[in-house]
Amino acid sequence: MSVVVRAAERSAARSGAASSGTSSSGTGAPGTDATGADATGGSVLAAADDGTLVELRDDAWHVGVLPGAAGALAFVHVRVDGVWRDLLRPTPPTRHHVPSACSSFPLVPWSNRVAACTLTFRGRSWRLPRTAADGTSMHGAVLPYAFSVVEASSTHVTLLFDARTVVGVGFPWRFTTTLTYALTGDGLAVTTTVANVDVEDFPAGFGHHPYLVRELVPGRGDALLELPATGGYALTDAVATGPAGVIPSRADFRAARELGGRFVDDCLVAAPGAPARVVYPGARRDGGDVEVLVEHDDVYGHWVVYVPPGRSYFAVEPATHANGGFALLEAGVPGAGVHVLAPGEELTGRFALRIPVV
Repeated sequence: MSVVVRAAERSAARSGAASSGTSSSGTGAPGTDATGADATGGSVLAAADDGTLVELRDDAWHVGVLPGAAGALAFVHVRVDGVWRDLLRPTPPTRHHVPSACSSFPLVPWSNRVAACTLTFRGRSWRLPRTAADGTSMHGAVLPYAFSVVEASSTHVTLLFDARTVVGVGFPWRFTTTLTYALTGDGLAVTTTVANVDVEDFPAGFGHHPYLVRELVPGRGDALLELPATGGYALTDAVATGPAGVIPSRADFRAARELGGRFVDDCLVAAPGAPARVVYPGARRDGGDVEVLVEHDDVYGHWVVYVPPGRSYFAVEPATHANGGFALLEAGVPGAGVHVLAPGEELTGRFALRIPVV
């Protein structure tokens, strides 16, 4: 079977892309903007996509990948008792060019936020673009850009982003990112690699942002979440300022429980080797539950859990590092999860969404 590639419907009205400029590539003066331009923003970033939709399919999974929207996912469908269901929040076709509006999207070369849009490393500071309304640099630097398709089949696709080939990347150093989506028979595996192609060390990490649905089958009840964790961070404006401590009660899902109605937006330390577990009660025809595992390599040392009240979705985000990890690294806080890559080094991590065969 050949890979299915389709042109997706797009809205005529697009959000503005990120500011252009020249990447500092590790040579910017302290306090300068990493794009070579004044940091502006607060609006949703739009990728320079061409509308291509790459579809992966097997008997149980159907996944839509948007290379032109930073490799985001348009949808993830799973077949339960012969019926296709949305496992992740589906993306309206008119929003396929906006990665943060998609079902899931990569967070590279950092996860979550950089406070005050300032990245400091080994005593030098750079001003990053403001990409969130709260005045932070959020969700990494690749969302405004298209990824190229390196290899594809009916069940996998490998994408590449090379920061050397575009202008205005909001990160001070040159890097590449490889992203592979692969169907495994009982799940979807996502492998991310970040490589240092610059001439000096730099700090890096990554994550992914899947929005799971709260009800797999409408009317069958709210999902239950079990999230193995060993600690949590006290957050100031959603950014950690010190080492991990006690898990906040609102975000304590170590024992499986319903998502509930409280607002949750927390960063936790992941228990090594232990997957998160999402249970959709009564979602099978015989009244049985559907269990979804979020498995992860140990490089994903953190979870970000996001539960917005009144929404039909929530997020369980595997991340290599804590919110505000660059500042924690600079302050010498242990266990923050940011990796320092030397020229030629790379960091790779894999996570998977899997429904065990019953």
